[in-house]
Amino acid sequence: MKPVEALLAAGWQATLELGFRADDERTWLARRRHSGPLLVQRSFYPEDARLCQMVIVHPPGGVAGGDELAIDIVAEERAGVQLTTPGAGKWYRGFGRHARQTVRIAVAAGAMCEWLPQESIIFDGASAQMSLRVDLADDAVFCGWDFTCLGRPQSDQHFFSGQLQQVTDIRRDGRPLFREQAGIGASNQFRAAPSCLAGNCSFGSMLVAGKPVSDDVIDAARGALSDYKKAGVTRLGDALVARWVGNSVEQGRKLFSGLWSVLRPWYARRAALPPRIWAT
Repeated sequence: MKPVEALLAAGWQATLELGFRADDERTWLARRRHSGPLLVQRSFYPEDARLCQMVIVHPPGGVAGGDELAIDIVAEERAGVQLTTPGAGKWYRGFGRHARQTVRIAVAAGAMCEWLPQESIIFDGASAQMSLRVDLADDAVFCGWDFTCLGRPQSDQHFFSGQLQQVTDIRRDGRPLFREQAGIGASNQFRAAPSCLAGNCSFGSMLVAGKPVSDDVIDAARGALSDYKKAGVTRLGDALVARWVGNSVEQGRKLFSGLWSVLRPWYARRAALPPRIWAT
């Protein structure tokens, strides 16, 4: 087998490890390690020196069968971290092989981490496995969201075959705070069920964990989504969870961006300032 053929057969293996440290004045990237095609741009400070913004880049531009991406983030005590991506993640036909992305985030005491990637597009024939594990110290805070589109119906590219598996596991001091597992096959009944996707091709979730969720916070969050009937908010202990389904990821991102603007002063004591990369 030729080297290029061997690489394609094995898939891309990529890892990225980032460690953030803070003092009384700023947060900075103290440790960075990577292998394979998974990188970060330089640190940005669009708000102030206490919040370090990083853009995670996957140069191949898409994930195919056999690819495995592993991202490990550590936010040390009092660190403020915001992580995002420059564009949509594209998951291509697997030809019988799985593609996997594993994200692990550890947030220490007094630290705050935002995981705000852009959407994932699952193309016809893809077999995608995504997992997110977050470990929070007692008073750490996490905010994360995800958007997923099955195929690209607006371009007449539908999700006729393939599967998607998603796992989210949030723990505080080792105790389960929130866990969810979903499996969506291209032809299974989950897609059409009224209690699930109800025939829609796009969906998203947003979760804030680590702070007590008051009635006022819930009311404000529900108010932010009140104009859209296919979205909702619930409280699960010290976690706020928002859901959305629809047929336009752009609509979902706009909706959750508005929700983020409402919630961020509560969980981060900051006004919402969208990363500039989202507008490019």
